[in-house]
Amino acid sequence: MDITQWSGLFGGAWGQWLTAIGILFVTVVLRRYLISFLHHLTQNLTKRTKTTLDDALLEAAEKPLSWLILLMGIWAAVMVIKPTSEVLPLLDIIERMGRMASIMLMAWFLWRLIDGLAVYASAQAKETDSPLDDQLVPFISKTLKLFLVVTGILVVAQNMGYSISGLIASLGIGGIAVAMAAKDTIANLFGSIMLLIDRPFVVGDWIKTSKFEGVVEEIGFRSTRIRTFAQTLVNVPNSMLANMVIDNIDARSKRRIKMRIGITYATSTEKMQQAVTGIEQILKKHPGVDQDFSLVKFDNFDDSALSIFLYYFSKDKNWAVYLQVRQEVNMQIMQLLESLALEFAFPSQSLYIEHMPEQA
Repeated sequence: MDITQWSGLFGGAWGQWLTAIGILFVTVVLRRYLISFLHHLTQNLTKRTKTTLDDALLEAAEKPLSWLILLMGIWAAVMVIKPTSEVLPLLDIIERMGRMASIMLMAWFLWRLIDGLAVYASAQAKETDSPLDDQLVPFISKTLKLFLVVTGILVVAQNMGYSISGLIASLGIGGIAVAMAAKDTIANLFGSIMLLIDRPFVVGDWIKTSKFEGVVEEIGFRSTRIRTFAQTLVNVPNSMLANMVIDNIDARSKRRIKMRIGITYATSTEKMQQAVTGIEQILKKHPGVDQDFSLVKFDNFDDSALSIFLYYFSKDKNWAVYLQVRQEVNMQIMQLLESLALEFAFPSQSLYIEHMPEQA
C-alpha cells in the first residue's frame, strides 16, 4: 500500500493531515532510536574489531543520517498533504530546497568520512618507516575535500536549473584568464607536490634557510608553516620554498662540537703533552662521544694563550642530549687541568716600564 492509499483510509483532507502528523511522529521516534542504536554500535560493537574503519564510517554517518531521516519525514508529510499552488505557492521552491538539502547532507557525510579515513590512514602511516606517507595523508585528504566541494557546487547548480555543460564551456572560455590570475596558486600547488616527492624535510624537522630558521609544522597546498625559535609563525609559499637552499638540521645523524681551550704561557712542554693526551682519553672514554672521528691538537700560539683545538661529535642529535655531553666533557677537562695545575688563560697585556738613567 503506497502513501496515497494509506492517506485515503482517513478520508478527505482530515485524513491527509492526520497521516502527515503520524509520519512526522514516526520520523521523530525512528530518528531518535536509530541514532541511539548507531551511537551504541559505534561505542561498543566496533571496539571488538581490529580495524577502526567501521568506527570512522559509523561516526561519519551518525549526524548526517539523523538530519536525513528528519528531512525525509518532512518531505513525506508534505507529499501526503499534496498542497495546491493556492495553499502553498512556493511548493516548487521547497522541492528544490529539499533536493539541495539532501545533496548537502550527502556532502557532509562524505566530508566527515574523509576526516575519519584520514585519521585512520595517519595512524597506519605512523607505523611505517617512510615519512612520505605521513605527508601524503593530509595532502590527499585536502585534495578530496576540494574535489568534494567543487562537485557539490556543480550538482547544486544543476538542480537549480543551470546548465553544467554551459558552465564548463564558460570556464573553458575564461580558462586563460583564470590561469593567469591563479598562476601563483598553481605554482604553489606544484611546489607542494615537489616538496612531497623530493622530501627535503618532513613535519617536525628543524630547517634553516637564508631568510628564516625554525621547525616545520605543516606542509599545505599553498604554503608551509615554520615555527621559529622566537615562537613566531612564518608562512612560506611552496613555490618559493621549493627553489630555496634548505639546510635540514635534523637530517644529520650526530652533532658537531668545535671549540678551543686556552692555557697560560707558563705551561711547560711536558704539561702541554699531558693535557692533550688527557683530553684525548676523555673523548675516547665518554659514552656520548662518537668515536668515528675526533681531534685534539695544540695548534696555535695566540696573543694571550696556548691554544688547544677540540673537534668531535656527539652520538645523539637531540639538542638537550648534545648539551649534556658537551657539559660533561667540559667538566672532565676542567678536572684534568686542575689536576695538572694548569690555568686557563684570558686576554691580557703586559706593560714594561723602562727607567732612563738620569743625566748629569
